[in-house]
Amino acid sequence: MMISCEKAANICNKAQYKEATFWEKIKLKFHLLMCKTCAKHSKNNTKLTSLCNQARIAVLSDEDKKKMKETFNKAK
Repeated sequence: MMISCEKAANICNKAQYKEATFWEKIKLKFHLLMCKTCAKHSKNNTKLTSLCNQARIAVLSDEDKKKMKETFNKAK
């Protein structure tokens, strides 16, 4: 039942993006009860995800990037 810290970190990341299975979540919870280092990592990972979601970070589409690059090259 015990998983490695590396595997726990991987499951933690998957859980943040709702990609972890129910069984993986159970294994992670059990591991976090035993490993304080991973518990701290999980807590920090949750905070980081929350902050990123609050920041409403927007990225340009590939088309917008292409237009911007063309505009920049024309200005040279």
